[in-house]
Amino acid sequence: SVLTHLSPKGPESTPQKERHQTRQTTLPMLRQTCSVLLRRRTSALRAFATKPDLTLVEDRDGIRTITMNNPAKYNGWTDPMLRSWMGRFADAATDDSVKALILTGSGKYYCAGVDLSGTIKPMWPKQLHDQIYTFNKRVFDTFLEFPKPLCVAVNGPAIGASVTTATLADCVVASTNATFSTPFARLGVPPEGCSSVHFARLMGPENAMRMLGMDGWAPTAKEAAAVGLINECVSSEDLLDAAHAQLRSRLANADYVKNHRGYADTAELIKVNDRESKDLADAFLAVPFLRAQADF
Repeated sequence: SVLTHLSPKGPESTPQKERHQTRQTTLPMLRQTCSVLLRRRTSALRAFATKPDLTLVEDRDGIRTITMNNPAKYNGWTDPMLRSWMGRFADAATDDSVKALILTGSGKYYCAGVDLSGTIKPMWPKQLHDQIYTFNKRVFDTFLEFPKPLCVAVNGPAIGASVTTATLADCVVASTNATFSTPFARLGVPPEGCSSVHFARLMGPENAMRMLGMDGWAPTAKEAAAVGLINECVSSEDLLDAAHAQLRSRLANADYVKNHRGYADTAELIKVNDRESKDLADAFLAVPFLRAQADF
C-alpha cells in the first residue's frame, strides 16, 4: 500500500515511540478512508461519463448566469464540476461583453459542497496534504480574485464550501427554499473559505459560532437575511430577477468599486484563505477527520 510506513529499526526514544503510536493510529484510518473515497470516486466518474454539460451559460443585458447542472448529485463539487465552473469564471473574467456574473444551481439544491469522493484519491500523506492545500486555496481564490461584480443566487440548500464561497461574492440572494449549513466542527475540520474571520463580520460572533461550532446552526434563507449572512430572501420564481436587480444597481453606480461584503479587504482575505487552507490540509490527515469519514 502507498500508505504503508516502515518504522526505523533499533531502540526508540519516548518521542519516537509517540510518533510511532500516532502513525499506528492514523495510517490505518487514512488507508480505510482513502479506500472508501476511491470506491465513491469510481462510482462518481462512471456517472459523469455520460453527463451533459455540468454548467450552463446564459447571457442577458451584459450579465452572465452560470448554472451548476448536476441535480442528481445535488450539484456537488467533484473534479469535473469544479473544472467546469472555474473555467466559466475564467472565461467571464476576460470577456468584455460580460459586465457581471451570477452563479446558481439547477434542481432542488444549490450545492451539496465538495464531493470528497470525486476530488481525493489514495496517495502518500505528504502529496495528499499538498493537494488539499492547493485545491482549497484555488477554489476560494477564484471567488476572491474575480474582477467583476459577482452575485450568488442560492436556489436551495447550500452546504460547506458552497456557503463560504457565496459569502465572498459582492451579494447573495436566496430563495425561500434555501438553507445554509457549515458542518465543519462535526466533520473534525476547521473553518474554511475565510469564514473564521468573515462570518463574524457579516453576522456577529455569536451567530458565526452557532454556524461554525458544534451547534451546527443551519439558518433558513429568511434567518440568514435577518442576521446578515445574505443580502436578500425572495421567492423561487423571483430569484434570478432579484440577482439581476442587485447587479444592475451596482453597474449603474459609476462610483461602485467591486468589494467583498463586510468591507473586507481582498488582500487580507487571500492571506486568511492561505492560512485556513493549510489548517484544513493538516486536519484532513488528523484522527478526528479520519474517524468522522470512516463513520460517515
